[in-house]
Amino acid sequence: MTLETIWFCVIALFWLGYLFLEGFDFGVGMLMPVLAKDNTERRVMVNTIGPVWDGNEVWLIVAGGAMFAAFPGWYASLFSAAYLPLLVVLLALIGRGVAFEYRGKVDTDRWRRNWDRVIGIGSWLPPFGVGLLLATTVLGLPLDAEGDRVGGAFAAVSLETLLGAVAVVGFSLVHGAAFLALKTEGDLRHRARNLATRLLPVALLPLLAFLVVVQLRSGDLWTLLLIGVAVIAAVIAWFKIRMGREGQAFAALGGVIAASAVAIFVALYPDVLPSTLDAANTLTIAGEASSPYTLTVMTWVAVFGAPAVLIYQGWTYWVFRKRIGTRHIPPVHAP
Repeated sequence: MTLETIWFCVIALFWLGYLFLEGFDFGVGMLMPVLAKDNTERRVMVNTIGPVWDGNEVWLIVAGGAMFAAFPGWYASLFSAAYLPLLVVLLALIGRGVAFEYRGKVDTDRWRRNWDRVIGIGSWLPPFGVGLLLATTVLGLPLDAEGDRVGGAFAAVSLETLLGAVAVVGFSLVHGAAFLALKTEGDLRHRARNLATRLLPVALLPLLAFLVVVQLRSGDLWTLLLIGVAVIAAVIAWFKIRMGREGQAFAALGGVIAASAVAIFVALYPDVLPSTLDAANTLTIAGEASSPYTLTVMTWVAVFGAPAVLIYQGWTYWVFRKRIGTRHIPPVHAP
């Protein structure tokens, strides 16, 4: 296996890590207005992701940085074409992070309600934008011979790419509900589990539909098998969440997104960004890869850096592994 192929697989792994880890904390933010009955329960929901949400966002930075370093042409063509959606995603992520820190600084309902709206918006927009970006990279862009986008700022937007965006949003909703059922206790846990049971068959349909589109466009036997794995994992997740086995359901949902992401990148390989105008303009792994020296240096950095990041993040999840509930939330202190 060449270094170019290895780094294509590594970038796919980074995107998978982002979808799996950031997916559930986006889902928690989306569900705050739905599941929480009062401010104490909203604080519980925020605290379930409080120790990990900022670490989860690192995967997005690493995925984009690896694309920039390993396949600069891929990065340039895709990110410049999706400049406006990515700007919206960035602003939403900034607002969401600020809202987590600021919502408890003033003890008034109006203050908290406004910041909770920011958390909600900041949780809905990023998965939509990331889904649009990933759908674009597998379905293609109108690229000319120089790798430049032909058309306006919304040339990447189509029914198929919007379906990919909705697919990531739907998965995040279910994943967030399953995570809340896993991490909370009492009535909030039961409401999250019941919601996940009702949501799962509906919210994952866009993901299945998008996988079918990818299969019809550029799939093969391997991608078909991976789609089958994703469907089986979704069925297992539904049965497990109904049985109250939230940890197993959460793991099964991880299998859903893992099989889906692998299917998408397998269908894309050996291209990195198809051209919808002319197949000759398609960007490929071999054509867009950096020099062997650059890829070698990146590989050595990853060999030493990646385990450290994984150990640290795994340690964080282990330390904050226990369930929390309203009894763990201290009273609000007036300034």
